Amino acid sequence: MKRSWVGGLALALCALPVVAATPELPANPRTLPMQFVVQEPAVPCGKDCRSLVFAAGMITADTPRRFEAFAAERSLRDATVVLDSDGGSVVGALAFGRSIRRLGLDTTVGRADRSGGPGKPARIAPANCESMCAFVLLGGVAREVPARSRVLVHQIWLGDRRDDAVAASYSAEDLVLVQRDIGQIVRYTADMGGAAELIEIALRIPPWEPMRLLSRDELRRTGLDREAPPPAVAATQASAAVTPVAVSMDRAAAASERGWSVVEGGSGTMLVRRHPLTVEGERIGSFDVGLSCGDAPGTYALTYAERRQVAAGGSAGQAAAIDQVRLWIEQTDVKLDILSSSRRADGQPIETVAVATVPAPLVRAFATAAARSLSVQTAAGGLAATSIRIGNAGIGKVFGQLETGCGRGPAKRDAALRDPAVGRDTAVRDTHARLEAAAR
Repeated sequence: MKRSWVGGLALALCALPVVAATPELPANPRTLPMQFVVQEPAVPCGKDCRSLVFAAGMITADTPRRFEAFAAERSLRDATVVLDSDGGSVVGALAFGRSIRRLGLDTTVGRADRSGGPGKPARIAPANCESMCAFVLLGGVAREVPARSRVLVHQIWLGDRRDDAVAASYSAEDLVLVQRDIGQIVRYTADMGGAAELIEIALRIPPWEPMRLLSRDELRRTGLDREAPPPAVAATQASAAVTPVAVSMDRAAAASERGWSVVEGGSGTMLVRRHPLTVEGERIGSFDVGLSCGDAPGTYALTYAERRQVAAGGSAGQAAAIDQVRLWIEQTDVKLDILSSSRRADGQPIETVAVATVPAPLVRAFATAAARSLSVQTAAGGLAATSIRIGNAGIGKVFGQLETGCGRGPAKRDAALRDPAVGRDTAVRDTHARLEAAAR
C-alpha cells in the first residue's frame, strides 16, 4: 500500500515546491474558495515519494470544475490530495470526491507547512477536514488521517439558515432539497466504499451543536482511514458515546423556539428565548435564556433555566445536578452562578437555574447582528454535557424595549437576587414564573 509517507506531526517530503497556475495560498485560505497547489516529487526520489496536491479552503459548486481544469494541466499520477477545509457545498463536494476517485488519487488530511524556508519542500502539518470535506476524503483510492489531524461531521443544512436553525422558516421545497442531497450522499458513500455509519453519525448532529469529532476507531469503521480492514462487528452494534433519554415535548412550546420575545411584568422587561436541549440530535429537554436589566449601569442580567429529562431510577437531589453553565458571545467567556439544580422526585426532570451579569456592549453586538449567535455549554458529573449555539432571530425587533426599560432603573427581580434576605428559593420561583410566561 502507498501509506508510509504519512505519519507523525509533520513529514518532510523529498521534493521541491512547484506551484503551477494556482497562486500561492493566502494566510487564512479556509475562508476562501478552495485553492490547489501542487508539489512535484524531486528526481531522484525514493519509492514512496509522490506528488502532493494541497487543497485548502471552502468547497463551492465551482470547486469540481476548477479541480478538473487544474488536473488537466499537469500529470497527477499517483498523487495524494491533502485536504484542509471547513466543508461547503454538498453537490460540489460529491462531484469533487468523484473526480479524485476517477483520477485514481489518494487523500489525506493536512496543510502545507513551509516553515523550512524558501527552496525547501513543504511539510504536511495537522489540519481539520470538516463537514462535507469528510466525504471528499472518502473519494481517495487510499485515504489516511494522520494522528493529529481531525475529521468532524454534522447534519447538512440550508446555508442561509444555519445561524438560527430553530427559529428559521422552511418550505416544502426546502425539505425536498435537503432530502435530495441526503439521497445523493447515501449513493456516493456506497459508491466510494464508505460505511453507512458515517452518514448516521453526521445526521445525528443538528446545526446548533458543535461538529462531531470522529474517533480513530470510527475513522476506520467508516472507511475514512483505510489502514486497517473493516471490523467484523456491524456498525450498528458500535456503542454510542452518549445515549441520552429522549423525551416528548409539548408542541405548544414550539412557538417560543421561533425567536426572541418580550415578557413585560411588574418586575420589568425581559427578553427570552427557548431552545431544544439536545445531545447528538436526541432531545433530552429544553432551556430558556433570559436577558433583563443588570444591577449596575452598562450591564444586563442573564438567566439560564433548564429542564432536563434523565432515566428513571437515578438518584434524586444534588447527586443528579448540573455543576457548570458557561456562555460565549464573540470571544467572551461568561461563567454563570448556579442558583439551583435538582429534581423533586425520581423520574422527574432536573430543573436548573443559573445567572450571570454580562456587559451591555456584548448584548448589543448580539442584538444588532454584529455577533450572530451565542453558545451555551453545560457540564455535570454523570450527566451528558451539552453545547448549544443560539441565534439572534427576532431580537433586533425587541431589544430596544429592553434598553428603554433598563434606562428607568434596575428591575425589581435583580434587586431580589442580590438581597440575601430574599433567599434563593424566592429568586428561583420568580425566575421560573417569568420564563414560563414566555412559553405560553
